[in-house]
Amino acid sequence: MAPMSARNQETEAVHRAGFACFVGRPNAGKSTLTNALVGQKVAITSNRPQTTRHTVRGIVHRPEAQLILVDTPGLHKPRTLLGERLNDVVRTTWAEVDVIGFCLPADQKLGPGDKFIAKELAGIKKTPKVAIITKTDLVDSKTLAEQLIAVDQLGKELGFEWAQIVPVSAVGNKQVQLVADLLIPLLPESPPLYPEGDLTDEPEQVMVAELIREAALEGVRDELPHSIAVVVEEMIPRENRPADRPLLDIHANVYIERPSQKGIIIGPKGSRLKEVGMKSRKHIEALLGTPVFLDLHVKVAKDWQRDPKQLRKLGF
Repeated sequence: MAPMSARNQETEAVHRAGFACFVGRPNAGKSTLTNALVGQKVAITSNRPQTTRHTVRGIVHRPEAQLILVDTPGLHKPRTLLGERLNDVVRTTWAEVDVIGFCLPADQKLGPGDKFIAKELAGIKKTPKVAIITKTDLVDSKTLAEQLIAVDQLGKELGFEWAQIVPVSAVGNKQVQLVADLLIPLLPESPPLYPEGDLTDEPEQVMVAELIREAALEGVRDELPHSIAVVVEEMIPRENRPADRPLLDIHANVYIERPSQKGIIIGPKGSRLKEVGMKSRKHIEALLGTPVFLDLHVKVAKDWQRDPKQLRKLGF
């Protein structure tokens, strides 16, 4: 039998790598938590529900593990073809990951939406489920304690046990690393799946489009967020620039569903679109590490959320 010290070294040398997905109803803090764990913006955040439309993979690198975070759209009662497709994305993702993190905001009592998701999770027998109580910075300790008890009870009612229940504040950076500490032991033993230094496997063009959409979502009326889609048509380095002063030309279209929405996005004398361009350009330059010229156009794609052909064209 190997001496104790050798056995300890063996157990220490185990490397784990795998996929964890954050689920929860819209606006439960999934994207904010993903960004906090990765340490950089890889998912767009907004106080508008249903902001996430793609599953974004953020990659957390540790010497002993690689945790790949899949941030899914919020599961919801679909009213459009887009809504149905987003729900399909969520369910497919759940079936393929190693561990599921269910995000429940501390400042809202458990509602029908949470129970609906928990019921679906109860049907996924083999995958460990961690309850993550988000937005703890918004409540006092008594409210938090009540939420922890309610979440524990919810699992019992549905006949399963949470692998862990952990409170976290991504905004206040409280217990963020603890979430990773609790998820990693639930991953399979595996060598790293992505190269050191990669933070996401989203194509740059998709991330740029998402950053433009995030800026476009700010301050728009309630009915509009769902109607906004962004497609980056091309990203090309400007020719004949000095090597020390490169410039990347990005041409992108912001699509809405009705001509009446065009004015809201463009604003008086183009002021709003200009602001969207300035805000998103700052984030895009930080992401790509190069100066950018951003050319934005607003186009109408009539009722695209309900039209299979338009959905395909817009990448859904």
